[in-house]
Amino acid sequence: MKTKLLFFLLLGIWAGAQTNRFFYDYKYIADSTNRAEVKSDIMLLDIDKNGSKYYSHEKFISDSTTKADIAKQVKGGFGGNISIKKNIKPGTIFTSVTKKYPDYSMSFSEKIGNTTYKVAEDQKPEWKILPDKEKIGEYNTQKATTNFGGRSWTAWFSTDIPFQDGPYKFYGLPGLIVKIEDKTGSHIMTLIGNKKTEAASDEDIQIPGLTMVGIGGKEIEINKKQFKKAWKDYLTDPTKDMKQMMSTLPAGAVVNMKNQDGKSIDMNEMYRNMEKRAKIEREKNNNKIEPELYK
Repeated sequence: MKTKLLFFLLLGIWAGAQTNRFFYDYKYIADSTNRAEVKSDIMLLDIDKNGSKYYSHEKFISDSTTKADIAKQVKGGFGGNISIKKNIKPGTIFTSVTKKYPDYSMSFSEKIGNTTYKVAEDQKPEWKILPDKEKIGEYNTQKATTNFGGRSWTAWFSTDIPFQDGPYKFYGLPGLIVKIEDKTGSHIMTLIGNKKTEAASDEDIQIPGLTMVGIGGKEIEINKKQFKKAWKDYLTDPTKDMKQMMSTLPAGAVVNMKNQDGKSIDMNEMYRNMEKRAKIEREKNNNKIEPELYK
């Protein structure tokens, strides 16, 4: 009980009115048949007194830029046509994880095709703390292991940082997780820096009657069973969600899709391209961080 009270006291002192932002270098092997190709993204773990959020720095910047561009078009009068261009860096992670204190209730957002789903997480890491200790960067860390999401993980946590949290869905150790790696070396998250910052305000730009798929629009809340079904449906028909979305657009609200050269393309061509991209993505992204989610 004393340890728990001390933790929350330190948390209150550390957090205050600001957000503690931790930067993780996430390196991963997307294609298990090509282990020489290692992708990476910088992930942010924002912690305040209410909880934490883990998300991609690159995606945050891309979404913010896209929303600002749409806002300019709306303000200038787009006449029913919206030009959407997204320049996403290869390797960008679309997953985000939110934890709420003090019970650490958790949800994650995951993209399937052009639709983002919000899913309540019903599992938590069960840790085995080991006596091994190691210096990682400036932090004194201790070893712990767990099995989660269909993988075996090794974590190194530091009691120097008084947060029982960590990257992705990992939490529950007596200190912040500084580094965590799965047994195969396919997924590695390493703390590379931190700072205090004001809480970010990132309100969605919602145009009446138009759902902005894949650019910060409304997330669809489902459970894990429904998520797995959505994944199987996507494998069967990658264009299903886009077709449904287009069929619900009100008269006059036309999304002007453009190719890399800025030229308009017809819907049939767009669907064919979506199917091709989905096939390539499945073949090249077969080494998911949580294999159990995609069974």
